[in-house]
Amino acid sequence: MCVLLFVQMKASHIVGGSLTYICLGNDTYEFTLSLYRDCLDPKLGGGNPQALQSDDPAYISIYRGNSFYSFDSIFYNTNFTIPTNFSNDCINNPPATCLNRLEFKFIKTLPPSNQNYTIITQRCCRNQTINNIMNPGTTGASYYCVVPGNVGMCNNSAVFKNYPPQIICINNPFIYDHSANDPDGDSLVYYFCDAQKGADANDPKPILHGNIPSIQSVNYIAPYNSSNPLGGNPILKIDPQTGIITGTPNMQGRFVVNVCCDEYRSGQLINTSKREFQFVVTNCSKAVVANIPQFSEEANTYIVNCKSNTVTFKNQSTGGFDYHWDFGVNNISSDTSNLFEPTYTYPDTGTYIVRLFVNRGSTCPDSISRIVKIYPDFKTDFSYQGKLCPGEEIHFADLSTSTYGNVNFWQWNFDNEGTSSLQNPTYTFSNIGKDYIISLITGNKYGCRDTLTNTLSIPKVNIFAGNDTVIIVNTPFQFNGQGASQYLWTPPTYLDNNMVPDPNAIFPTVGIYKYTLDGVTANGCIGSDDINITVADGPYIIAPNAFTPNGDGVNDVFRIIAAGYKELKEFIVFSRWGAEVFKSKDFRQGWDGTYLNKPCEIGTYFWIARAVDINNKEQMVNGDINLIR
Repeated sequence: MCVLLFVQMKASHIVGGSLTYICLGNDTYEFTLSLYRDCLDPKLGGGNPQALQSDDPAYISIYRGNSFYSFDSIFYNTNFTIPTNFSNDCINNPPATCLNRLEFKFIKTLPPSNQNYTIITQRCCRNQTINNIMNPGTTGASYYCVVPGNVGMCNNSAVFKNYPPQIICINNPFIYDHSANDPDGDSLVYYFCDAQKGADANDPKPILHGNIPSIQSVNYIAPYNSSNPLGGNPILKIDPQTGIITGTPNMQGRFVVNVCCDEYRSGQLINTSKREFQFVVTNCSKAVVANIPQFSEEANTYIVNCKSNTVTFKNQSTGGFDYHWDFGVNNISSDTSNLFEPTYTYPDTGTYIVRLFVNRGSTCPDSISRIVKIYPDFKTDFSYQGKLCPGEEIHFADLSTSTYGNVNFWQWNFDNEGTSSLQNPTYTFSNIGKDYIISLITGNKYGCRDTLTNTLSIPKVNIFAGNDTVIIVNTPFQFNGQGASQYLWTPPTYLDNNMVPDPNAIFPTVGIYKYTLDGVTANGCIGSDDINITVADGPYIIAPNAFTPNGDGVNDVFRIIAAGYKELKEFIVFSRWGAEVFKSKDFRQGWDGTYLNKPCEIGTYFWIARAVDINNKEQMVNGDINLIR
């Protein structure tokens, strides 16, 4: 495994690099350190000549396990300038560039060991103008590789195939092949990983001894991180199987990007190669841009069509006057079109590479390729069982169908109240009396996705047995239950019929009687409520001694409670100075602590009540009430 994380001192000159090795046999390895450097004239913003010279020699330390093994000072073998491979004919303002590669080669024999060998060098400091990490001008970097310590294994590291790009144009689709070759034929998996620190401004080119140094990640600036190194729309992504990086950068600047390549043999991870470099995104005013949008979440994929074989292509190219589409069907020549936005029906299912050529054959052409997947038919569907009632479990069942590949992805959303990734979840709705929007997204291994949304109405069950009340012994009383289509009062004591909403009762003795009303609504939902009946032996009026009209819904209103009276003549509340602040002739009406719509002062108030009982006798009751806030 080999890694390069490089930084310059006092000047922007390191573009990228790699450290790789090959096994020569007999426990001997040839290592190659390649540094890619900015060799542009310093007057044009290029690398500082002194910084370029300080790259040679490279100081290499080798560790066996965590312990120091050996140190070497290595001078470069070759130094040459890499062609730009950048077509100025298609750029309105071609930037000046110069890319230089400095290559170091050295051979080391590493005796057999059960411990890994780590080959490492460190350098400080990074380019001050980097946009995605903190304090780049004082942050160093490490380059290292690991030779597995498996005795008898003669492993070769994976080697990245292409030079890092010199220029990336802002707001233009970007495709870069960051794949590697492995001489052993091992399986390779690619991903973005942390860029790492090493050395510091006081010792920018350390000679490492002692125990192996601790290597830490650089500090990224939000929203950037190792897996999202430069953003974009769509953001920069790397295909784990092919190593191809795609995206559309939308922010100018210099961004550190680090790619890891895991090496598997017989299903076991044996090595990880890394390469860190900088992407320079600039407004290069590209005159012609071929662009097929990406409507799929899959890397470099235009669309995954799971409804039919017909695809309508969108064209977001700019600067073009001639267009040629190749829809990627093998062994035929009729799968082409010169329309700006064509429609094509594929002859069969499968994965196709679509190519768009803009201004083909002119002095300023451009082209782009996207993937199209055709796998109809795929459809999301679901059902549910259970009573649509508060607190009842609803059992959802996935009924999605997929012609090609089994359904293997489920994402349920229960009106943003809950989610599930199970195929057949069970859910209980916490809120009642509303319509719930239920959505299900399903998918398969080919990238098919479909969504179905249904509405479930969960009614509010409001069984009401009536307000607690006080009555006189041996006086007829009628209950008034509400909110159901079927009723059951318990206990049935003194009731003429306990299965109707409004049974009659006569209570022969004083006391407090509690009744429970169980009700079933028309759609089968169950609810209950209680009522307390206080039976007194004669007419009376009672009232609390305090209330708190603060709007919290508890004890906000001052009311009298009367029993055995058929008429209220008056109920009046007076202030401490004798002013009338409230008056009513309705037993159900109370004082809310205000006068002329303004809150009354905290304090003690006086009240009187005159009422006529069932024997037509008038009585007066009075008392004090404390208003508290």
